Amino acid sequence: MFQVLKNQSPARIFSLGFALIILLGSALLMLPISVNEGVDLNYMDALYTSTSAVCVTGLIAVDTADTFTVFGRTVVALLIQIGGLGVTVVGAGIILAIGKKINLKGRRLIKEAMNLDSGKGMIRFIKGVLLTTFVFELLGAVLSFVVFVQDYPAWQALGISVFHAVAAFNNSGFDILGGLQNLIPYQDNILLNLVTCGLIIFGGIGFLVIKDIWDCKFRFKKLHMHAKVVITVSLFLIAAGTILIKLTENITWLGAFFNSVSARTAGFSTFPLGKFSNAGLIVLTVLMFIGASPGSTGGGIKTSTLFVLMQGVKSAATNKSSAAFHYSVPADSLKKATVITILAAGTVCLGTYLMSVFEPQLNLMDILFEVTSAFGTVGLSTGITPGLSVPSKLLSVLIMFIGRLGPLTIASVWYFADEQQVRYPEGNIAIG
Repeated sequence: MFQVLKNQSPARIFSLGFALIILLGSALLMLPISVNEGVDLNYMDALYTSTSAVCVTGLIAVDTADTFTVFGRTVVALLIQIGGLGVTVVGAGIILAIGKKINLKGRRLIKEAMNLDSGKGMIRFIKGVLLTTFVFELLGAVLSFVVFVQDYPAWQALGISVFHAVAAFNNSGFDILGGLQNLIPYQDNILLNLVTCGLIIFGGIGFLVIKDIWDCKFRFKKLHMHAKVVITVSLFLIAAGTILIKLTENITWLGAFFNSVSARTAGFSTFPLGKFSNAGLIVLTVLMFIGASPGSTGGGIKTSTLFVLMQGVKSAATNKSSAAFHYSVPADSLKKATVITILAAGTVCLGTYLMSVFEPQLNLMDILFEVTSAFGTVGLSTGITPGLSVPSKLLSVLIMFIGRLGPLTIASVWYFADEQQVRYPEGNIAIG
């Protein structure tokens, strides 16, 4: 088997790794020790929960706290952690922890998984990723504990705080408060809202950007182009989302800010989305589709993809070359961004169509929102997830899997060949 894997492309190995972790997670969640007494958990819901956790989504068919024991919730938290960091990075961390060296094949996998330009300094980068994750999650757990200990016994509050920090930094909207309430009871708690948003933002901008910020001592002018793009687009989307949500919904500015941040792939909610207007749901849908940034714990087409597309539009409209932050935008980036966006839009459209066939009783906006949430690995829902049929849940599982790995990665799993050496003469096509 190892010889077979050795000859496979990185994309296939990633996909297989995630699939195996999902299946293992679903099996662990089906164990009697994982399920609360008196709860009848079917395998479809266990598979759905495992997929949602590994793909750091947060969509739930059953309530995590009401269904699973402490052991089951620990399994869910571990699946979220593995899914957020990536199977390859977690595996590399284990190899380093036991004192082994990572071979060239492993280095290539890590390079592909983390969107690194080269393999230089890779081991140091992996150690930095693990340390960064530990620091952010520890700080998040401590600050969250200050809030939760006011409502729960100390040990229970500690468990909730650790779970929440892991879920928030890995941009997964799972909660263990029970009753399918998510963070609605804490919609006015400023500390928990800001701590959660901080974890989501740093988890969503990506480890490359966090490293660049640290190396450049928080000086924006010193940052590389990628970091500048990610930070600029992220701040713009958060601000625009906050204003638009506040204009369309009767919620507080804190609630609008939280939902704008969370919709970018985290999936926590402090207000019931089933009561949102269609205008508000459209804003959230767009934010979910765009998602986080490359090399992060989030999904979507990514902020840098949106930036490159906008630069391409600007270049076509003005007949000037694409440039930003005193750098030219690589031509290949526009081609890749266009392909990713088309594949992503195609996945969402096809998924919405199929779920509409499976669930004719549901309205189109709720279905579009659900499918986009699954693709963007967000976890937000208008409340229709638990009532979905088995075909719809299987469809959602597939879409979450595609969203976590990326549509381009999935496409290359199916077929990928070396660049053609023989080319046909260019033809003429009228555009626009």
